[in-house]
Amino acid sequence: MADKFYVTAAIPYVNGFPHLGHSLEFIITDVIQRYQKLLGKEVFCVSGSDENGQKILEAAKKEKLEPQQLADKNTQAFLDHLKHLNVNFDVWRRATDQKLHWPGVTKLWQLCLKNGDIYKKTYRGLYCVGCEQFYTENELTDGKCPEHDRRPEIVSEENYFFKLSKYQKQLEELIASDKLQVLPSVRKNETLGFIRQGLNDFSVSRPAERLGNWGIPVPGDPSQVMYVWFDALTIYMTAVGWGYDDKLWQKWWPADVHVIGKGIYRFHTVYWPAMLLSAHLALPKTVLVHGYVNSGGQKMAKSLGNVVDPEELLKKYGADPSRYYLLKEIPTQADGDFTEVRFKEVYNADLANGLGNLVSRVAKMAEKDGLAGIKTVKPTAPDGLFNYLNNYEFNLALEILWQKFRGLDQAIAKDKPWEKSASGRKDLLTAYIKKILNLNYWLQIFLPQTAAKIAKTFTGSKIKLDQSLFPRL
Repeated sequence: MADKFYVTAAIPYVNGFPHLGHSLEFIITDVIQRYQKLLGKEVFCVSGSDENGQKILEAAKKEKLEPQQLADKNTQAFLDHLKHLNVNFDVWRRATDQKLHWPGVTKLWQLCLKNGDIYKKTYRGLYCVGCEQFYTENELTDGKCPEHDRRPEIVSEENYFFKLSKYQKQLEELIASDKLQVLPSVRKNETLGFIRQGLNDFSVSRPAERLGNWGIPVPGDPSQVMYVWFDALTIYMTAVGWGYDDKLWQKWWPADVHVIGKGIYRFHTVYWPAMLLSAHLALPKTVLVHGYVNSGGQKMAKSLGNVVDPEELLKKYGADPSRYYLLKEIPTQADGDFTEVRFKEVYNADLANGLGNLVSRVAKMAEKDGLAGIKTVKPTAPDGLFNYLNNYEFNLALEILWQKFRGLDQAIAKDKPWEKSASGRKDLLTAYIKKILNLNYWLQIFLPQTAAKIAKTFTGSKIKLDQSLFPRL
């Protein structure tokens, strides 16, 4: 059905509070769902909490909490953060939900087992707790995990393994042909390079004893709990009924797009599709990989003192200015940079002196002349906008809107409506307002609160500016 769209954000690991990378991902996912709704589609939007595994145990121990207490506390922090970002998910599925999540994970396991793709063996390898994955020597950087910059532990244990190697050729064909589309192309090529090196079977369970029985038990073998990635990825399916509501499942699966960060793309472009192939289930259509939010050209790290608390940012500047910066300054499919100095520059130039000033000038003149609001404007999309929105290049889509706002500003400076009589000004102001409302229709995808204020200003019975949209910093 072309009139529905299923989008997911990655399933954040709740061993800590949200960081700016989470904020970026939630906003990108939100833009996708708002755009698809604007196209008239029924949209389902999902994320959840990855709560099982060793990282949660370690974090809970540090905070002298039970694992469930830690998961509850941090999950609530994520839900609060979403509210502050003005992002809404239809379902937030928790990995500790034994009623709506566990049956679906068990069902997926049993299908893979039935199809001969899960077997038990003893394994010794290098394990990074931060990634919850095994590494080979040549995947390490100076003997350390490339993602967490720490030395992996040597772990020897008996686990269940998944026959990833069996799906090598099939995965290569699916990704090369874009049947499973991986964006951007650099990630597609990296994925194909990884597959072509030869895929190794991977461990899909851990000894229950090592994890204090924290996790989903392996069916028929309570001495093992399922590997956290086998469990968490299945949230994309259990959120839409897999394992308990077949009607819901049939309606929404497969996902149209998984939005994920580049640190976990391999799980989504190799491991996850292989598990689905094993179970004879439909694959997601697109995996959209965004980059990292760096600070001052460096990866954010506590040791460098450059970590930005997104909640502080939102308290200080609000949701829409934060959304605008992350969408504009961080290319949707690449890394970008955040500093508060640059944030203020962008805010003042584009929001306060740009859009805010434009709306204020036009509204004040219209209010002074007693103009009535304009009710109907049939929206037309600026050239190139659909192309960028459909290709998930939101920074470029936003730039098109701002070029139009700047162009309107320049036209007003040239027309000098303030020098004309009220009757001579009316047609000009009406034309400006129609242009603003047309652009505002598309702006609501990115800055919903601002778009609502602009609509209220210009569509009421009388045009009235209640307050400045973006006070200068």
